[in-house]
Amino acid sequence: MSTTSGASAGSRRTAARAAGSPGALLLTPGAGANRDHHTLVAVEHAVAPLPCSRIDFPYRLAGRRGPDRAPVAVAHVAAQAADLLSHAAIDADRLVLGGRSYGGRMCSMAVAEGLPAAGLILLSYPLHPPGQPEKLRVEHFPGITVPVLFVSGAKDPFGSPDEFAVQVAAIPGAVTQVWLTGGHDPRNADGAIGTAVVDWLATL
Repeated sequence: MSTTSGASAGSRRTAARAAGSPGALLLTPGAGANRDHHTLVAVEHAVAPLPCSRIDFPYRLAGRRGPDRAPVAVAHVAAQAADLLSHAAIDADRLVLGGRSYGGRMCSMAVAEGLPAAGLILLSYPLHPPGQPEKLRVEHFPGITVPVLFVSGAKDPFGSPDEFAVQVAAIPGAVTQVWLTGGHDPRNADGAIGTAVVDWLATL
């Protein structure tokens, strides 16, 4: 596991629970998975007892296979964020949003469009479709002003370390990148992903 960061490393779980630290975490799945994806479950366990909500998108709730278009998904993220804020009884600037692949991308678009958040956790972010590096999914990056954690496999066909190094420079918020061995769904990496998330939360 390798790490590059725009923010200094902090202490672990104890610091993450201090006053003013993140108060809840909203996690979203990739397009081909649901809220019970093993990595999302592992992250929820890693950050406990931090309140964490793993959600599904409308298409999954309706039993459809094709993912929702961005406006529908982004609106759903905003609605679910509001629900979690209410249940956790915290201010919007203490909520961290994120998820895997498509889900993380939708959360990042929601934040770029103005949804308040303490930060973004983007696991296996789909920088571009496999084999189509010209079709970048980064138009909203300049609107992301909160800290961002990217955790990806170094051989992910959706974006290489070199490609990320170029594109994340457009994000005004502090960017931390963690690279794991493997591809889009790194094998046996849930422990490392959970540790990366906990360590990063402690820096907020």
